[in-house]
Amino acid sequence: MSRENAEHYVWGGKCDGWHLVKSKSLSVIQEKVPPGCSEVCHLHQKSEQFFFVLSGCATLEVDGEVHEIPPNQGFHVPCNTPHKLSNLREEDLHFIVTSTPPSHGDRVDVKA
Repeated sequence: MSRENAEHYVWGGKCDGWHLVKSKSLSVIQEKVPPGCSEVCHLHQKSEQFFFVLSGCATLEVDGEVHEIPPNQGFHVPCNTPHKLSNLREEDLHFIVTSTPPSHGDRVDVKA
């Protein structure tokens, strides 16, 4: 499985996602976030997630605390934990997000 043959979607108008694994119990997505883009602060009531940076640097705000995640490092976000991923750098951010169970349909927007 790779980006070339995975199901693709666009989020936030400019960001890309590719479903590498999409089952009832597991989601593995490769994502690309251009400079200056971010998601809104949200949480997942049932899903826990692990973000692993491939290239670029992710800014991940988790429960009010900001973390900079460089390449080849990751961060675990438990369920019911507010979080927001951003790319504050000048290069594209590429990362893998693994969710169990899958987080689609399990998102609640929260105020940061």
